[in-house]
Amino acid sequence: MINQEIADLIRQADQAITQERFDDLMDFYTEDALLVVKPGLTVQGKKEIKAAFQKIAAYFQNSVKPTQGGMVMLEAGDTVLVLSQTLLTADNQAESAYSMDRRATYVYRRIDGRWLCAIDNSYGTALLD
Repeated sequence: MINQEIADLIRQADQAITQERFDDLMDFYTEDALLVVKPGLTVQGKKEIKAAFQKIAAYFQNSVKPTQGGMVMLEAGDTVLVLSQTLLTADNQAESAYSMDRRATYVYRRIDGRWLCAIDNSYGTALLD
């Protein structure tokens, strides 16, 4: 049940990114959420995350489309670690310096009855490289 709920939230967030509905996208994050923009660059808080997604959209010429492949979820109380194959497509993806097929890690927390993303790391363990 929780796995499906979080998978649905991730798909909805992906749609908001594709449609560039960045105000709606912020509803999926905790107030203090952390986003890995790229290796070596993180931002924290909804205001900074929204600005980062706007810059990411511009980098991909407003054509980025994230989707998820296989997912594994590990739950401990009010926290879920999501391991996911994240796939990105974009009109200019051949020119991107970043992988478009990623092994992402997301951390979700249950706050006031809602699952919210606290850590959004689409690069996953590639940060160790």
